[in-house]
Amino acid sequence: MLLWKEGPKAPTISRLLHLTPKLVTLLSIPVALMVAVAVGYLLRRFFHRYREKARTTFGEVCFAVLEAMPIPLLLLAAVDTIIEVVPLPHRYQHAGSEIVFSAVVVVIFLFFTKGAIAFMQRLTQREPSYERITQPVTFIIRLVFVILAVIIILENLGIHLTAVWTTLGIGSVAVALGLQETLSNAFAGLYIMADQPVSTGDYVMLDSGQEGYVVRIGWRATSLRTLGNNIIFVPNASMAKAVITNFSRPEDRMSLSIPVSVAYGTDPNRVERVLLEIAEQAARDGLEGLLARPEPSVRFIPGFGASSLDFSLGVQVRRFVDQYLVQSELRKRIVARFATEGIEMPFPTRTLLLDKSLLESLRDRMLKPPG
Repeated sequence: MLLWKEGPKAPTISRLLHLTPKLVTLLSIPVALMVAVAVGYLLRRFFHRYREKARTTFGEVCFAVLEAMPIPLLLLAAVDTIIEVVPLPHRYQHAGSEIVFSAVVVVIFLFFTKGAIAFMQRLTQREPSYERITQPVTFIIRLVFVILAVIIILENLGIHLTAVWTTLGIGSVAVALGLQETLSNAFAGLYIMADQPVSTGDYVMLDSGQEGYVVRIGWRATSLRTLGNNIIFVPNASMAKAVITNFSRPEDRMSLSIPVSVAYGTDPNRVERVLLEIAEQAARDGLEGLLARPEPSVRFIPGFGASSLDFSLGVQVRRFVDQYLVQSELRKRIVARFATEGIEMPFPTRTLLLDKSLLESLRDRMLKPPG
């Protein structure tokens, strides 16, 4: 106001420069904006220097947020000052102040949101296992900050939210009941992403029988790709409650047991030697999916069957899906080698023992003449 006030004793800037008060006011607007930008630039350089010296992720993110805030905040402060200084009608001044305040709130919450998201991204870069929860946490952070900003702005505008909260409280109950299953799947998805019982690329089997590679863990369902190249969508709520067998944990390599039966009277030591030779030769031949280490093993288990001696050939395969080819090829080699060695693989047989009196009764009936 002193820029254009006329005084008989103290000459003003407008008198010295021979400018009208209105022109001085108009010139002061760009000057104020340029000063705000200049001061903001200096503060930005100051915070940038400390950001480069920060040794922790939290400190680096904090100074990165502070580095970006000075220029927009000082520009808004300059605009607010101009609105107060320029002789405008009261209603325009009030509306302008409200707009500036709302813009300040938006800027502050925007930079805080970016800082929180940047912090999550830095953690993900240092610990890749956190990547699966970055997306839902980022969405929640944005939602919370937007709600807080809207609440502050509405309260400043004189819009009381008591009635709104009451309406939302009643409506939220109806929405929660209507979206109960959807919300259950959403929270179960967050649990799966945080607890990590499965990861994308794992081969899993559920206690309900579904199995396949985990393709995607979404908000509503987890997608499994079966060996038949079909997609199974399992609701996250069912996934969270299921008993899951993860064939990719703790590593992709897995053991495979192939049952082999021979006739009674066969030397068990000879059978073990032949089976080991078959498995070792297959590994040397480079059978796809079969691992030479750990070495194959043969056990006389489960042992004595109803009509055979039962053995178990144990090998290691590279991953779950390799077991099918390995089983097929080893079984074909076992059949060919047993034929060469003269080892008999019996089919199930059953011996019936009849009581002597029953045999005599049957014989009498057969010898009795008809009629």
